Amino acid sequence: MKVRGGLSILVAISVFSFVTVTTRAQQACEGLTSLKLPNATVKSATSVDPPPDLVIPVPAGPAGPGLDLKISVPFCRVIAVSTPSSDSEIHFEVWLPPASVWNGKFEGVGNGGFIGQIGYGALATALKRGYATAGSDTGHASGNDESWALGHPEKLIDWSYRAVHEMTADSKLIIRAFYGKPEKLAYWNGCSTGGKQGLTEAQRYPDDYDGIIAGAPANYITHLQAGSIYLSWVALKDGMNSPSYIPPSKYPVLHKAALAACDSKDGVTDGVIEDPTRCPFDPKTIQCSGADGADCLTAPQVETARLIYAGAKYADGKQIFPGFEPGSELGWGGMAAGPEPISIGNGFFKYMVFGNPDWDFRTLNVSRDTRTADQKLGSIVNAIDPNLQAFKAHGGKIISYHGWADTAIAPMNSIHYYESVTAAMGGAKKTDDFYRLFMVPGMGHCAGGPAPNTFDSLSALELWRERKVPPDQLVASHSTNGTVDETRPLCPHPQVAIYKGTGDTNNATNFVCGNPKW
Repeated sequence: MKVRGGLSILVAISVFSFVTVTTRAQQACEGLTSLKLPNATVKSATSVDPPPDLVIPVPAGPAGPGLDLKISVPFCRVIAVSTPSSDSEIHFEVWLPPASVWNGKFEGVGNGGFIGQIGYGALATALKRGYATAGSDTGHASGNDESWALGHPEKLIDWSYRAVHEMTADSKLIIRAFYGKPEKLAYWNGCSTGGKQGLTEAQRYPDDYDGIIAGAPANYITHLQAGSIYLSWVALKDGMNSPSYIPPSKYPVLHKAALAACDSKDGVTDGVIEDPTRCPFDPKTIQCSGADGADCLTAPQVETARLIYAGAKYADGKQIFPGFEPGSELGWGGMAAGPEPISIGNGFFKYMVFGNPDWDFRTLNVSRDTRTADQKLGSIVNAIDPNLQAFKAHGGKIISYHGWADTAIAPMNSIHYYESVTAAMGGAKKTDDFYRLFMVPGMGHCAGGPAPNTFDSLSALELWRERKVPPDQLVASHSTNGTVDETRPLCPHPQVAIYKGTGDTNNATNFVCGNPKW
C-alpha cells in the first residue's frame, strides 16, 4: 500500500445546514480529514495504490471462515466514526475509486445478524464495479453476542436504523467533497440483516436510496427471534435424549421423503421443490411401523417435524412466524440439532427483551414472550410498515429475494411482507411497478444450495431504475468446480418457473415464468 499524504430524523432534515460542500474539482484523498460532518469525524483518509495489495483481515463469522481480503485496485479509503448520541460510536468506511473509473453512483452495503463488523467483502465487490461505497459496524464491535445491547438503548437504536442512515448521509457528503459533485444515484445492497436494513431505509428514510436490494430480509425481528427460539424449544426443551428429539442423522431421511412427495410436481425431477407452498408433505408418511429405526421417524419425532414445518403460533392459532418449508430439512441443524439454541435468538431474549443473561429458553411461553418483545422493542427493531408510498414517489425500486430452503429466516416472511405492501399500495400492479420479490427454489440463507442460486440482482436493479426496464425474471446459475452446469429463471412472485415440456431442463431458455396448474 502506498500512502500519498431520536436525532436521526433531525439530521436527515438539516444535514446540509450544518455542512456546506460546494461543487468543485476533485480534491486529494488525504484532504478529506479536514471535512466537517454534522455528527461524524473523519479519522483517516488514505490513498491506496497497489502494488502491494491492501490486505484486510476479516474474522470468521456465520457467513464463513476468516480470511485475508486482498484489494488490488486503487481507491481512497476513508475511515470515520459517527456519534449521533452520547452513547453512539458508529464506525464506518467509505471507499472511493478514482474519478476516472467512478461510475457516478453510490452503493451502501449491509450487515449480517447482530454482528458489529463492516462488510469488507461487499465493499470490495462494489468498488470493482466502479461504485463509491460504504459500510458500517452498526454501532458496536462484537460477534453475534447481543450482550452489547444490555443497558445501552442508544446502541440498539443505532443497530436498528440510525447507523445506516448516518453512514449514508455522511458518505454522500464525503463523495461530494472528494469528487466535487454528488452521486447521480444511490443503491443499497444487503441480505439478512442487510435486507432488513434496506427495507428500513425505504420505510424510515425514503430519500436515502434510489434502489434497494433486500435479500432474505430479517425485517420482523421480534417475531423472527421468537420463531427461532420457539423451534429450538420444540426440538430441545426436553433434551437430546427425549423421544421427540430428531437426531441430525435423520434429516436426510426426512428430506428424501419430502422430495419424493413433491419434487416432480413441477414436471422436472431435479432434487428441488419448485414451490413448497404447493407441497402437501406430511412426515407421518415415514413414521416407523414398529421400533425406532434409522430410516423412519417415531411418532413423537413426527410431531416435532410437524411443529417445525408449522412454525410459531399464538395460543389462538394465529401465526407468529412461519416455519421451515418442505425441502429445507438438511439445514435444520442450526435451530434444532442442539445442544443449545442458536445464539442469535437466545441472546435476543436474554439481553434485549428481558435484560437477564440467565434467562433459560426452556421457560419460553411463545405467545406471552412475543407480545413482550413487541411491546418493548417492536417500534425500534422491526421494519414491517407496508406503506412505501414515499419511497415509490421518490422513484425508488426494490428487488427482494429469498431462498425457499432458508432455515435462518423462514421464507414465507418475505411473502407475507410483500403481500402486506400489495394490500397497502393498492394491488399487485401498483406494487410491481416498484417492488418485486423473487423466491429461489432450493437456496439456503442468502446463497448456496443444489439448484441455481447465483444471480446478478444489482444489474437488474440498475436496468430497472435507470432505463425503466422491469425485471420480469432473473436468470440464476449453478456451478460445479467453477463450471456452470444449470441455469433457471427466477420469477417475480407469485409466478414460478414452468418447464416448456421440451429441451434441456438444465437450460433456463426452456422455462417460462407463469402461474402453474400443478
